[in-house]
Amino acid sequence: MLKSELVLKLSEQNPHLYQRDIEHIVNAILGTIADALARGDRVELRGFGTFVVKKRDARMGRNPRTGEAVPVSEKAVPHFKTGKDMKQRLNRPSARSGP
Repeated sequence: MLKSELVLKLSEQNPHLYQRDIEHIVNAILGTIADALARGDRVELRGFGTFVVKKRDARMGRNPRTGEAVPVSEKAVPHFKTGKDMKQRLNRPSARSGP
């Protein structure tokens, strides 16, 4: 789902709100999550999941074209872990599964 599709879906579910207002809200939520991760904070959305920043150490990589060893600096990468409710929702037995 794209962010624009999310905004449209929320607009359909909330006809009393303007689409541009919903877009501002979605951008504010995503921006707040990104800002928190940039500060190194953990973001937990109960029932959905947790966003954390993990550190990858510096290492020696390889240029796939030449095979030459190249240094790769340490970096911070975002990581998402699904919450219990989300896992249960994703792994619900469907009505179609059967022998």
